[in-house]
Amino acid sequence: MKYTIVNLVASASLGGSLDLYTLAMSLPDIEYEPEQFPGAILKLKEPKVSMLLFKNGKVICSGANNEKDIELGIKKASKLINEIQPSIKVKRKVEYQIVNLVATAALNKTLDLFQVALSLDNVEYEPEQFPGAILRIADPKITLLLFKNGKLICAGAKKEELLKKGLNKAALMINNMGKKKKSKSLEDLLNE
Repeated sequence: MKYTIVNLVASASLGGSLDLYTLAMSLPDIEYEPEQFPGAILKLKEPKVSMLLFKNGKVICSGANNEKDIELGIKKASKLINEIQPSIKVKRKVEYQIVNLVATAALNKTLDLFQVALSLDNVEYEPEQFPGAILRIADPKITLLLFKNGKLICAGAKKEELLKKGLNKAALMINNMGKKKKSKSLEDLLNE
C-alpha cells in the first residue's frame, strides 16, 4: 500500500538544564506558559518544525516529514539556545529517537464503517462524535483512523518497517471482512 509520511516525532537531549523563562524572554519564537504546560514551545520556520523544550534538557521535535529536518531542527534549536545559555553546546552530531510516525494512505475503495465496526475486533465507531472509525492493531502497535472514502491516517509506529507492516495488516483485515462468516448488517439487526 502506498503511503505518505506526514509527521515524524522524535525525542533528544540537549545535554544540560534549560532556563525556560530566560529563553522565552530572549527568543521571540519561544512560547512559555508554565501554568498551562511545563515546557516551552519553539517554532522554527526553516525547517518547519516545532520543538517542545523541557527544563531537564529534553526536546521533542514534531512536524518533520523526514529525518533530515529533525536533525536540522535540533541543531538549529541548540544553536539558538547556546546564544542565550552557553552551557548548552551546539549539536554537531544529533542523536535522537523516533517516537511516532504519522502517515496517510488510501485503500482505494469506499468503506461501510458500520460494517467495519461490526466485523473487526478493536474498532471504535461513534459517528455522532467523530466521522471515522478507530482501528487499533496490537502487533505492530499502531492506531488507524478509517474514513468512509477509504482514506486513512496511521499513527503509533516507531519505525517505517512497522508502519508498512501495520498498514498491510489493516488492508488485509479490511479486504477479508466480506470473506469471513457473514456478519449481520445493521438493517438485519434492527429487523430482528
